[in-house]
Amino acid sequence: MKLTRPRLGRVVIAAAACAALLAGCADAGAGDDVGTASSSEVSQTRGFLGEQGEPGEPVQGGTVTFASYAPVATLDPALTPPTGPTGGTEMAAVYDVLVQYDDESESFVPRLAESLEESDDHMTWTLTLRDGVTFSDGTPLNADAVVSSIKRFNDGAGLYSELYLEMVESTTAKDPSTVVFTLTRPWRDFPAILAYGHGMIVAPSSDKGGKFTPIGAGPFTVARLQPQQTLELTARPDYWGGKPNLDGLKFVAISGDQAKIDSLKTGGVDMIYLRGADTVNAAKAQFPGFIETASMSLVGLINVREGRPGADPRVRQAMAYAIDPEVINQRGYDGQNMAGTDMFEPWSKWHGDASGIEPDPAKAKELLDQAKADGYDGRLTYVGINSPERTKVALAIQAQLNAVGFDVTLDYASSVTDMVMRVNVDRDFDLALGAYEVTDVAPEIRLFNSLAGKSDPITGANDPEMNQLISDMLSAPDEAAKQAAIDGIQKAVNEQQPFMTWSAGQTYIAWADDVFGVDPSVDQIMLLDKAFIGK
Repeated sequence: MKLTRPRLGRVVIAAAACAALLAGCADAGAGDDVGTASSSEVSQTRGFLGEQGEPGEPVQGGTVTFASYAPVATLDPALTPPTGPTGGTEMAAVYDVLVQYDDESESFVPRLAESLEESDDHMTWTLTLRDGVTFSDGTPLNADAVVSSIKRFNDGAGLYSELYLEMVESTTAKDPSTVVFTLTRPWRDFPAILAYGHGMIVAPSSDKGGKFTPIGAGPFTVARLQPQQTLELTARPDYWGGKPNLDGLKFVAISGDQAKIDSLKTGGVDMIYLRGADTVNAAKAQFPGFIETASMSLVGLINVREGRPGADPRVRQAMAYAIDPEVINQRGYDGQNMAGTDMFEPWSKWHGDASGIEPDPAKAKELLDQAKADGYDGRLTYVGINSPERTKVALAIQAQLNAVGFDVTLDYASSVTDMVMRVNVDRDFDLALGAYEVTDVAPEIRLFNSLAGKSDPITGANDPEMNQLISDMLSAPDEAAKQAAIDGIQKAVNEQQPFMTWSAGQTYIAWADDVFGVDPSVDQIMLLDKAFIGK
């Protein structure tokens, strides 16, 4: 397999953890409102929406201001999760990416790379870099820089580094322009991981002096960063793809989706990132933009560690059968979410023959009674955030569990940071609201991060059958085999209930009518080197 690039011009660590938790990128979401309507009403799962006039010739100059989802605390890709909602767009602007997702071909194509070729035995990928690409400090982006940046990312436990180390045996600079990736087993979608943090190449000089400096080969350089508030970037005249149309980019913090919509209406910002069910729906009717639908945007995280109620599979199954996602949807989200127990709902490319369980309170009570007969007292602690929306969700969950015989205590964290400590760090919970946010593009990356490995860092789950199914999905020779593995994962989840699926959701990146040239990649990472403000 060979990837070729289409024509150019187509249309602090705790802070990072908090952002990842909210967006679901690190598998412990706080369960944000997720849009939009029911699964049966989804007409477009990914792509551009809205009417805009003809863009005309690109206009030079100006600054696009983007109210992002989670303003960055640092531009170190090993510390800030490199996904769309948590800094991926910002970091791609500074570092660029080796590979990007291309919607027209529905495949991953080279960007900083000139080509990426797979060997006949499917065990080796050879990446050839573009000639003449330099970092913003003037040093060349060569194979040694790629290898050292990837090693730095893995050593820093960057997002998806566990998957990379599982699947890639070695990363070698064959010559100044060639990097060879030798795999441990075939992975036909290997290029996908190079569209995330592994493909955001940090210059060797970034770590000099013991203080990280964001130096990359991207179209913009950093002018000013106020952590979690404002990031200002300036266009590079010597960018390999040609000087960007814009003079600069500005990323700002605006709290709340409605406030973002109001600011876009009045011209205070030019682009906004939305996740709220009601505001996604409202914005789609008002502004052009880019929509993406994700599976498992709302899940119930179960602590399965020894000594916790969830260590007993009967207790996990009882919870799953007791909770009807539509009740959560109606009571917590006014019926606007895409409720369902399928990991991949009917709108998804990966919806197969296996479906999620059907809520069954009688069966839940039977399973719970069995566990109680062996000494379980029925008590559970649910951890959530103390906000009006999350309280409604918590009460809906508590009522359904108590109705079958559980005794649920609601324990509210005062902030997202406190929630991160309770769930991600201390693991002091029995049940918590979360998000996995698995998109149809390369779903194996998120699924591995959520379900595989030696032990899930949040829930403690570690099942050999699940690990094998994840491995089968990664090494599937074709889409039919990949679908069969995903169906197997759904069946295993039904039996084991390491988590509970409650809803899918949509995100919407909206922009003003005069903004053109936004180029979406994977996971809502927006590439903005060709963006411009029209006349």
